[in-house]
Amino acid sequence: MINRVLLRIKIIQILYSYYKSEGKSLPLAEKELFHSIEKTYDLYFHLLQLSIEITRFAADKIETKRNRLRPSDEDLNPNTRFVDNKFIAQLSKNLQFNDYITAHKLSWVNDSEIIKVLFEEVISSDFYAEYLNAPEADYTADKDIWRKIFKKIILQSEDLEDSIEDQNIYWTDDIEMVVSFIIKTIKRFDTANGIDQALLPMFKDQDDAEFATKLMRNVLTKGADLREMIDKNTKNWEIDRIAFMDIVIMEVALAELLDFPTIPVNVTLNEYIEIAKNYSTEKSGTFINGVLDNIVGQLKKDNKLIKVVMFSDNKK
Repeated sequence: MINRVLLRIKIIQILYSYYKSEGKSLPLAEKELFHSIEKTYDLYFHLLQLSIEITRFAADKIETKRNRLRPSDEDLNPNTRFVDNKFIAQLSKNLQFNDYITAHKLSWVNDSEIIKVLFEEVISSDFYAEYLNAPEADYTADKDIWRKIFKKIILQSEDLEDSIEDQNIYWTDDIEMVVSFIIKTIKRFDTANGIDQALLPMFKDQDDAEFATKLMRNVLTKGADLREMIDKNTKNWEIDRIAFMDIVIMEVALAELLDFPTIPVNVTLNEYIEIAKNYSTEKSGTFINGVLDNIVGQLKKDNKLIKVVMFSDNKK
């Protein structure tokens, strides 16, 4: 689940904090990195849990209306398609999901207000009305409604974003990526798998965990050499005019270029330029592109940039 795009972002964030703090060590930085990754995996389960809590809230409202002193016909005979959603029923009984939620003590009990807010947004949507009033309901439709809820409501909710940030500082900026993983998960659900439906693992494979460890270590152990390369190619810039985040991004990019021969140069450059656009200044993408392009040219000229040509798919 935690792909290399997210790993690069996490590493940059940890390194930025590392350089700005005193008394930190390489082992502590690595520990902080993997703690941050684990918290992102927590968020994956916590947002899956949110779908169950919204459904439970909807069911409670139906039951409350049924128990009114003078219930209407609609109160007594409500449309229960949403609360009877087969995808949610399957997820709520999923063994891996429940084991993780219990072990990590994840709960929305202290954030019940956001459940209400999101439910109101769901029932106000056009696609919710279409779902309730469709001639027939099936498992595909039950999955599709939740893909739409995550994409069009949960992902777009500023209230949820504020709630998530208040719950855990490690979850800041993670919602968009995690929601994309959840949508992928929903697509993979199959009724035939029942309670044993596999959820996404923390890492796709051990290579990604090793990638994170090696990249972090190489930046911290070779930082002086990496900064020297950057300094030589920014000599027309005063160092205090360069955003510190840009320097960190370039250090990590150079470490990847030099120490991961199977990752194509253009993949590495494009990844870090995009990170710069999203996490640094407005002009950082263009600036970092120019600096790294110059360094890559010099490394190739000096035969110091060795890349292995792979005919299989390269990891990004």
